Amino acid sequence: MATTTETDAMRRAIALSARALGATSPNPVVGCVILDAAGEVAGEGWHRKAGGPHAEVHALRAAGDRARGGTALVTLEPCNHTGRTGPCAQALIEAGVARVVYAVADPSPQASGGAQTLRAAGVDTAGGLLAAEAEAVNTAWLTSVRLGRPHVRWKYAATLDGRIAAADGSSRWISSPQSRADVHRLRARCDAVVVGSGTLLADDPHLAVRGVEDAVQPLRVVVDTRARVTAGARVLDDAAPTLVAVGKDADTAHLPGVDVVRLPYGPDGTGLDVTALLAELHGRGVRSVLLEGGPTLAGAFVAAGAVDAVTGYLAPALLGAGPAALAGGGISTIAQALRLDVTDVARLGPDLRVTAVPTAQES
Repeated sequence: MATTTETDAMRRAIALSARALGATSPNPVVGCVILDAAGEVAGEGWHRKAGGPHAEVHALRAAGDRARGGTALVTLEPCNHTGRTGPCAQALIEAGVARVVYAVADPSPQASGGAQTLRAAGVDTAGGLLAAEAEAVNTAWLTSVRLGRPHVRWKYAATLDGRIAAADGSSRWISSPQSRADVHRLRARCDAVVVGSGTLLADDPHLAVRGVEDAVQPLRVVVDTRARVTAGARVLDDAAPTLVAVGKDADTAHLPGVDVVRLPYGPDGTGLDVTALLAELHGRGVRSVLLEGGPTLAGAFVAAGAVDAVTGYLAPALLGAGPAALAGGGISTIAQALRLDVTDVARLGPDLRVTAVPTAQES
């Protein structure tokens, strides 16, 4: 059983792991704290970017000789393979660590088995400490490994009566400056931001991250079945990379030099296939998607069962008419409603930010 000191150290490791959200793909975010033999913190670290040293290596370097006979608290089971860096399980063994406690078992077939390697070397090894907290931080990577597609968070801003724009189409600004700043924080933590052509044509969004220090700019993805985007769109500037997803027979002659991918049409034949889009993004190393599209695109993702979290910014205003946040979604009766568990509610200026995840479906 873990001690109070180990639990506190694991909670610190989880906080460290969150510092790299948006910067490590296609790798996970991982934090590590090393306690010396006396139970004092000797070193700590986190995985900062893909291809760089893993969290355990940073922590071991900081701990030096004090790691010998000590305990390593790691948010993810130490890896057991050699990629761009060596296996962390072996690094812990060579450092003389006596005990390793990890939060979440590594589900990837390439890197799993670290716990077994540690035990075989005589290292006391245990898993599951603060697993739910560690999973919540690393949910994007874990989803991508378990489902073979990126984790998708749908974000929208609406009035209290559920409208995302007025009857005349105007929508700037429904949400407060505080909420809009928070959206940039969400963008900075994701690998890709996705919008549809409707949003692009109506708002000409830029989609790059602003106001977040040292942010890695996400891939801007435009789902544009008929290639209606123009060469002068703000999303095509050089502030961040952009991918335009079009139908297999769309005319893209007006988009020279633009990164374009052709995808099959969706089940209704009018939009693009969401599953194919997510497979394309996954193949490009995208592990987390922020879906900022309008109601039609959001409905397509919901219908495809590809929404893993929802963040809604609710402004204290009423419009009475105008488009709703979600259109379709394959839902026609109350029995088909996508039920959610609210995981967080926060006040941002005058607005409420509500975060929720789909409930586990009964079999």
